Amino acid sequence: MTPDAGSRPRRVHLPRGVIALGLVSLCMDTSSELVHSLLPVFLVGVLGVSAMSLGIIEGIAEATAAIVKVFSGTLSDWIGKRKPLVLLGYGLAALTKPLFPLAQGLGLVLTARFVDRIGKGIRGAPRDALVADITPVESRGAAYGLRQSMDTVGAVAGPAIALLLMAVTHDNFRLVFWAAVLPAIVAVLLIVFGVREPEVHANAQPRRRSPIHRDELRRLPAAYWQVVAFATVLTLARFSEAFLLLRASSVGLSATYVPVVMIVMNVVYAASAWPFGHWSDRADRRRLLALGIAFLIVADVLLAVASSTGWVLAGTVFWGLHMGATQGLLTTLVADAAPADLRGTAFGLFNLLTGLALLTASVLAGTLWTAVGPAMTFVAGAGFSLLALIGLLLVTRIIDEDQDGLSRGGLR
Repeated sequence: MTPDAGSRPRRVHLPRGVIALGLVSLCMDTSSELVHSLLPVFLVGVLGVSAMSLGIIEGIAEATAAIVKVFSGTLSDWIGKRKPLVLLGYGLAALTKPLFPLAQGLGLVLTARFVDRIGKGIRGAPRDALVADITPVESRGAAYGLRQSMDTVGAVAGPAIALLLMAVTHDNFRLVFWAAVLPAIVAVLLIVFGVREPEVHANAQPRRRSPIHRDELRRLPAAYWQVVAFATVLTLARFSEAFLLLRASSVGLSATYVPVVMIVMNVVYAASAWPFGHWSDRADRRRLLALGIAFLIVADVLLAVASSTGWVLAGTVFWGLHMGATQGLLTTLVADAAPADLRGTAFGLFNLLTGLALLTASVLAGTLWTAVGPAMTFVAGAGFSLLALIGLLLVTRIIDEDQDGLSRGGLR
């Protein structure tokens, strides 16, 4: 049974490895968001790419990351080591950063996004599994919340730097993109010198049977698949944040100030992820997820009716609250449900299915934007959010099981 909230410690002491991985995420997200906060406007306004093409690019990029996560997560389980794959993934992402300022057309941007997302896919599942490996079970919500908050601080710093540099350089996109190279290099160095493999992994021997063998996959409990199914439906409602930037541009916000949208969203996200994660370790997780979905519905409605920058920013605030309430919690639920030696595979499959849902959502969003208009894009998002909320309310209980068969840590 899930531990009683009163039996849990009030203070949370997180391992140094969690903090180190948070700093890595902070630096890489600073680099990535410095580029991505401007990329949609750069593609549409400078290179002449359509909104539909943008949706396809974003969907392909995220789906690529999701597919790769399956193999990297499984490989980390198979070889019993996480850090080498984490380093490889962040290293590939760092290598793509110079390609954005060099791009003269869609091809090189698509290549850079593709390789960057391969890097994200390689590092994602092993990193999330590594956090679970080194964190006590009663503190996992806090650990994932803290890592997500630090990651999102980088997502605030990136657009903030972009905003400053765009103003100073008179909208010189390429020069701003060059500034993304340095924090990416720092992230790689932090992994090399600041992240250590747990002792159990450092001495591990490769397993004889692949973790994706059908007998191994049967060890993933029903509760895990329930969490995956719910997250997949919810992801259909949360398409790429690139459309938040386009929405701001559509109501008249100039290219120089478009990064403000990502700054606002990520400030809210960073400020809320840690408290919501800490709350999830001792409160009703089902209620927290329902609250997160409600935030997304409000965000979509505000963005659908937006006629000015103020309305867009209001919708962006609720979008950030949604992210803070749900993303770390879903990761915690996966970590709790999966057997320890299959965590990499479990995260990989989770990210594959939600990534394919994000591909579908982003392509649909781009299609609706082009064919009908911006409002319908967010109306559709609100509709999928409502379906996810109804599905959650219909489920009376989702219970995560320990490897020894005891239930704990689920949606209560």
